[in-house]
Amino acid sequence: MKFLMLVCVDGSVDLSREDDPTESGGADTAEPWVAEAGPRRLDGDRLRPPAEATTVRIRDGRLVVTDGPYAETKEQIAGFDVLECADLDEAVALAAKHPVAPHGVLELRAFWSG
Repeated sequence: MKFLMLVCVDGSVDLSREDDPTESGGADTAEPWVAEAGPRRLDGDRLRPPAEATTVRIRDGRLVVTDGPYAETKEQIAGFDVLECADLDEAVALAAKHPVAPHGVLELRAFWSG
């Protein structure tokens, strides 16, 4: 089964810091987790901050483009990973080892197919 894993952190976390666990090369790097995930991790990356997001909608047949994230929340999506696991239990076990797990949130969402 394929899963999208959203890597979420509290908005007060400075994602530009060198020790950011979602940043390659930082003191608390995700590289060991990526190595352990091996072929189960199909893709993944850090995301730019929510302030740099662009939201696109169609309302009453008109394009509406706004700066900023879809929703104002305390948490922010810092990155993502696409996982291929046998089942949800395997995906949960893998997510639990991610370096953000002790202080952030990892949301797993199964793909409709695949």
